[in-house]
Amino acid sequence: MVVDIGLFALLCLLSWVLAWIDIRHGIIPDWLNATVAVLGLSKAVIAGGSLAGLEVACEGAAIGVTFWLLRRLYFVLRKIQGLGLGDVKFLAAAGLWIGIAGLPMLLLVAALTALAAAGFMQVAGQQMTRRTSISFGPFLAIGLLLTLAFRQYLPQS
Repeated sequence: MVVDIGLFALLCLLSWVLAWIDIRHGIIPDWLNATVAVLGLSKAVIAGGSLAGLEVACEGAAIGVTFWLLRRLYFVLRKIQGLGLGDVKFLAAAGLWIGIAGLPMLLLVAALTALAAAGFMQVAGQQMTRRTSISFGPFLAIGLLLTLAFRQYLPQS
């Protein structure tokens, strides 16, 4: 339990750093994604052993490949990048924490918080168009943290 709290606290700190860097520079550094991934893998190995670590690593890889393919497909269809490569790598790293089963909740929370932020930006007077770029990393980080918190404190059926 103490290890879980410590790892979650580190994840919260890393999420704050991710948000700050992505908002200021429009990137999520590889070292940050790698650190999130290593912490998630460590948590799985500590909690369930090496087989659990292998399982979450496979899920993270599957999530990463899936979102890389979706990113590529979007570019082919629209001729613009809709999702940054750092976001794809973060989703793969987040998959080590929440698995494929937690992905819908992460994406729902991220999408809703991003839409709310875009709405506030519009109300505040910023021109929002189809081509307006918003850093999605902070919203993905919020989605990851809330998904983990909900899993911890809400009863599982």
